[in-house]
Amino acid sequence: MRRFDSLPVFFFRFSSFRRLVPAALIPLVCLCCMSCNSTKKTPVPVLLVNSEMQRVPNSWQLDFKEKIKWDYASGVELAGMIAAADFYGIPAVKDYFIAYCDTMVNDDGTIKTYKPSEESLDRIHSAKLFFRAYEETGKDKYRKALDLVFSQFSHQPRNADGGFWHKRVYPYQMWLDGLYMGEPFYAQYLTTYADELGDSALQAGYEDIVNQFVTCARHTFDASTGLFRHAYDDARQQAWADSLTGQSAHCWGRALGWYSMALVDVMDWLPSQYQAPLDSIFSVVAAGVARYQDDESGLWFQVMDQPGREGNYLESSCSAMFTYALYKGIRTGHLPESYLSVAERAYEGMLAQFIETDSETGLVSFTRTCAVAGLGGNPYRSGTFDYYVGETIRANDPKAVGPFLLACIEHDKRLQRSADK
Repeated sequence: MRRFDSLPVFFFRFSSFRRLVPAALIPLVCLCCMSCNSTKKTPVPVLLVNSEMQRVPNSWQLDFKEKIKWDYASGVELAGMIAAADFYGIPAVKDYFIAYCDTMVNDDGTIKTYKPSEESLDRIHSAKLFFRAYEETGKDKYRKALDLVFSQFSHQPRNADGGFWHKRVYPYQMWLDGLYMGEPFYAQYLTTYADELGDSALQAGYEDIVNQFVTCARHTFDASTGLFRHAYDDARQQAWADSLTGQSAHCWGRALGWYSMALVDVMDWLPSQYQAPLDSIFSVVAAGVARYQDDESGLWFQVMDQPGREGNYLESSCSAMFTYALYKGIRTGHLPESYLSVAERAYEGMLAQFIETDSETGLVSFTRTCAVAGLGGNPYRSGTFDYYVGETIRANDPKAVGPFLLACIEHDKRLQRSADK
């Protein structure tokens, strides 16, 4: 028998709440200053963006691709790059960004290598780029692509409580990752095209989004640590799933990072009357993140619930994601100012631990990122501690570069506001 009586109040069922291209690049200079807000030196995120465009001149090749492939990783980095271009002024990024979108979207609005029948939440995320591409170019193919991807929600498989399966090939499973892959796009589409959808469809959609967060949180929360496990299997069929709770064995840092970014980003598009349950969850997520911050570095470990264990390591993607989510949560009023010291220590830690500059080329890198981790599949991923720490570690992974850029922007927005006072 499953027991949830020890969980925080926000895990109760949502039904109670319902009643209430690129141009030639300027040669890069060496990284002499470790502050994103320097007025005398080129900011670190600008150096990193320019380095990435030099390393990867064709934007569709981000994430080390040799063949065109529709995935979420490119979208994560490009979202960070276009945000950095807007904030710092990096003209070459616009062409780089549009080149990716034009490459991926056919004239009829179909997307290269995207198969809606796979019913994978991972295939939804990068479509967020098309809102901006449609705004910039006015090309109707981007609106068609947005409509196509949005239609996936109408047939995405669900558990009995309404939670989306992560993918059709991962039946009955909800992963923390999936909330970032699906829900921010879901909310942005609803709000952007609200006039076309009508009040009934909007209400149902917004309630569905909140239910996804609440359902996933209720099933993945680990009361013994205050963290959230990577995933759960509602059918209790997977070898990685606990036979009683269905939970995976550990809190993987990046999975919780995805979830934290999903919470803070979805509220940009979710009307205020729907946000209370997500604020409650975000407060628990933030408390756990603060509790497990490494005292010495200000960063977070690959396997968050095993800090200091031999073989564990400070991982850059989750550290960037938490830093971004904390800064943005404070700025938007979803977190109290008391979390600022956590974000500031993490920001300084990232600059000290993860930024490297090639002495010969001057190219800047963001390092020590877990290349990939998951559960199940073939070959089978067991979700054990040894599995997570044994995956490949690499530099300039889009899943880390994008969130790092966003974290820097949030840091500098705060400095800018302070200077304007």
